[in-house]
Amino acid sequence: MTDSSPDTNIEALLEYARRTRGFDFTGYKRPSLIRRINKRMQTLGVEGYDKYLGYLEANPEEFNLLFNTLLINVTSFFRDRPSWDLIQQEVLPKIVAQKDSTESIRVWCAGCASGEEAYTIAITIAEVVGIEAFRDRVKIYATDVDEEALTQARQATYSEEDLSNLTPEQLELFFTESDNGYTFRKDLRRAMIFGRHDLIQDAPISKIDLLTCRNTLMYFNAETQARILARFHFALREGGHLFLGKAEMLLTHSSLFAPLHLKCRLFTKVSKITSSDSLLILAQTGRESAIAVSSEHVRLHEAAFDAAPSAHLVIDSDGSLALVNGKARSTFNLSLQDVGRPLQDLEISYRPVELRSCIEQVYRDRRMVYLRDVEWMRFQDLIYLDVQILPLIDLVDRILGISISFIDVTRAKHLNEELEHSNQELEMAYEELQSANEELETTNEELQSSNEELETTNEELQSTNEELETMNEELQSTNEELQTVNEELERRGSELNRSNAFLESILASLKGGVVVVDRDLRVQIWNFKSEDLWGLRPEEAVEQNFLNLDIGLPVEQLRQSIRSCLSGSLDSDTEIVLPAINRRGRSIQCRVTCTALIGTEREAEGVILLMEECAIE
Repeated sequence: MTDSSPDTNIEALLEYARRTRGFDFTGYKRPSLIRRINKRMQTLGVEGYDKYLGYLEANPEEFNLLFNTLLINVTSFFRDRPSWDLIQQEVLPKIVAQKDSTESIRVWCAGCASGEEAYTIAITIAEVVGIEAFRDRVKIYATDVDEEALTQARQATYSEEDLSNLTPEQLELFFTESDNGYTFRKDLRRAMIFGRHDLIQDAPISKIDLLTCRNTLMYFNAETQARILARFHFALREGGHLFLGKAEMLLTHSSLFAPLHLKCRLFTKVSKITSSDSLLILAQTGRESAIAVSSEHVRLHEAAFDAAPSAHLVIDSDGSLALVNGKARSTFNLSLQDVGRPLQDLEISYRPVELRSCIEQVYRDRRMVYLRDVEWMRFQDLIYLDVQILPLIDLVDRILGISISFIDVTRAKHLNEELEHSNQELEMAYEELQSANEELETTNEELQSSNEELETTNEELQSTNEELETMNEELQSTNEELQTVNEELERRGSELNRSNAFLESILASLKGGVVVVDRDLRVQIWNFKSEDLWGLRPEEAVEQNFLNLDIGLPVEQLRQSIRSCLSGSLDSDTEIVLPAINRRGRSIQCRVTCTALIGTEREAEGVILLMEECAIE
């Protein structure tokens, strides 16, 4: 029986996209992905991820529309202006001051979307170093996974509305007006390289002075964010700067980056990092040049092993002594010449404890053996040792050897005995103290639990904040679409109002009364002249059956003429003269002309009646 749950189906959909198109969305946050995919499915009227997967297989062109929906490209020039002012006033002058006049300035704009942010960086740097220096020294790498957005960015042409955040001076200096809008200066455009780059899979660009990645990390889960930030750390020069979006934080990665201005999300690269962070960076970048530091780490590990305060041995898979630290050599009368000898040939294999059987048990059970309070007579002194024997297992679950640690617990043993003796003498007093201790421990645990809950709540709030920012950008994108539709509706409404005003002007200008009835003979139009002839206002006549109107015109005699227009030739008119009494009570002769109202399908949708007063013969 196959699993057809929604989670399984959406994972199958994402795997299909990765396998066929090379887009790997496995590191993206699921709630945001599900919302965007559901939006696309609603547009198509498809229900169920399995059915949508079938639709993708049958319609490969749907991939472009799906990716445009998933990759939200909400950006603008000088977005969050105070942050850009800080970069211009503090960050860029510091970068320039640290370089020679001939040394290049390298910038990486990750997740550049349609290019607004990359050109914002270019404008900001050009204003700091000058146009000539920008052309000679600056190189800006702008990357994204959306090829359609990159194509738009390479064209460097934007509308006047897109450039609304620029000052008039910036618009005049950095853009030239064309038929399609405003185009970024070509001589400065040559310093910018736009290319496709996947932050998860592709190797990072190196030797970067300023790296911007705004409102991009918030779409990834925590594990993927850690991988990307490790790559960013490798990409930056010493003292390089990282600029993130306002919804993104580095609370869990402070060992890689230090905040320069937390409110503006500006960070600097931390030069001295822990060995675990170094290994993370090595794993994420995959660069051979970084392996040069490993030999120093090996020497550091060897020195730390030899200086360990507890006696420590390592036995290889052949049962020979592989490593022995300084404490073990002095305690068990071993030397470096014993390294490589079989353990069974050494006295330590059976004294102070039988190790060979314990080692066999470790190999058999593949788990640690811990021996407590092992007694050993050393130089006529009785000492107590805790012996820890554990397997050394590699990444493929293979046992490489055995680690044996001897922990001297003699002092602890004696202290425990003294403590037990004191406890017997002070049992009554201790019970009260123990009770108070338990209450204090309970309070401590409650406080610790509350603290953990607060930390969890803080992480949830951070995640919610990122999610809200994502939804805000989605809403902004939808709002722009609605604004476009609203403008179109306003334009059409204005045209309709002009058409209605024009029609009313025509009807008011006619000398005769004009009445338009539909196929059910209900009045649709009743002009001013009709009101003047018969004394009946439009609101009293419209939607009433024409033949039921109580006016001075014998409307019943028009029934046949109206029916003829509805069922006869569309090009023929019917004219009839009827005696009538106008609204002033005067007898008149009224000429009524009936004409079919022709619809879009060349069929009569109603009848137009033109009523004119004629002379009495």
